[in-house]
Amino acid sequence: MVIQELKPSRHVPGRWLAAMEDGSLLRLGESEVVDFALYAGKELTDREAEALQAAALRGDWKEKALSLLARKPQSRAELGRKLEQWGAGEEEREAICGRLEELGYLNDGQYAALVARHYSARGYGEKKIRDELYRRGVPRDLWDEALAQAEDPADAIDAFLTKRLAGRTPDRQELKKASDALARRGYSWSDIREGLNRFGAEVELDG
Repeated sequence: MVIQELKPSRHVPGRWLAAMEDGSLLRLGESEVVDFALYAGKELTDREAEALQAAALRGDWKEKALSLLARKPQSRAELGRKLEQWGAGEEEREAICGRLEELGYLNDGQYAALVARHYSARGYGEKKIRDELYRRGVPRDLWDEALAQAEDPADAIDAFLTKRLAGRTPDRQELKKASDALARRGYSWSDIREGLNRFGAEVELDG
């Protein structure tokens, strides 16, 4: 197969466009151009053409992965699932994720801490944060360190009760509803009980 035209992209720095004899257009990085010693008019063997197409596809996956990480942080597991959706095999997924970790674009420890801070700041408790870390595929050995960076649950519980009960002297039913709402937000029964005690209400909770 002959490369009919090879030129740099006008829109993406570092990208080259190779117009192939069969009418296809390959989007290549500078490394592929150098590694395959490409030039307009070069004739590729079937094996070379296949290898070049595979390299172009890997480059496209890397570019899409970087673009995704720039928009929204991901765990390695989340990015791996996305790469799989794009068609990358296990070997390619591991190689791309590993390289992005080496470059500092992918870091499960930092991501776990970000998730913990985000959800605690929004008024969610430890159980909710753990559920989110699990859902996002963050390794369990990173959870405790991340949770240590979450905000103090006492402050969020006090703010919730103050807003929810609005200075009233609540009856048992109101306290039960408030405690259930806090439990749904992921707070432990012990933290909820302490919060109610600080609020001046002593109630036995089933937990």
